Amino acid sequence: MRILDYPGFPNPLRVRIALAEKGLSSQVEFVTIDLPAAEHKQPPFLAINPEGTIPVLQLDDGTYISECTAITEYLDNLAGKPSLTGVTPKEKAVIHMMQKRAEREVLYAVGIYFHYGTPGAGPAVEAYKLPQWEGRTQWGAFERQRAIAGMHYFDRILSNQPYVAGDQFSMADITLFAGLYFAAFAKIDIPDECQAVKAWHAKVSERPSVKNPA
Repeated sequence: MRILDYPGFPNPLRVRIALAEKGLSSQVEFVTIDLPAAEHKQPPFLAINPEGTIPVLQLDDGTYISECTAITEYLDNLAGKPSLTGVTPKEKAVIHMMQKRAEREVLYAVGIYFHYGTPGAGPAVEAYKLPQWEGRTQWGAFERQRAIAGMHYFDRILSNQPYVAGDQFSMADITLFAGLYFAAFAKIDIPDECQAVKAWHAKVSERPSVKNPA
């Protein structure tokens, strides 16, 4: 298997943590896509993933799988012993629901703020974002507040249970961790009052897969 990604960015981090959790890191060849140079937006890469996003998993038979959730589902079920995406129908449903909330309300919100409320990832990448327009910075500011509101939401959740989707570490935790990782990079701090999120973040940060992702 090969992973096409760029280390240090939040979505590649999600898959690298999943690989480490499953003990699969040594079975994967990592291929760096030059994200700052917008290689992921060029025709050769778009032929692999029309969405122009990383990471992408390439299987040994040549199949390409994009989207972090799809990649994680594949890796988690590869040996028939899922530990990140749920076993029962209820577990699967709750994990996917909470994963999507972490993605939409924190990770994606931070991403919009980063690209539209700050200089972003540099001119090569920003050329593929929406052009300058009157409401650009206001939209970025709105999404920054949305990310902070998302942190407050997850603080309420984590005040009553140890992990984002319940009693076990899951894909939902990986997504929220990546969102907070991106938030720190974008200089959005976890609010002081979100003590449950801070305690969860400290706990998750000590997991071997998080301390030493692939």
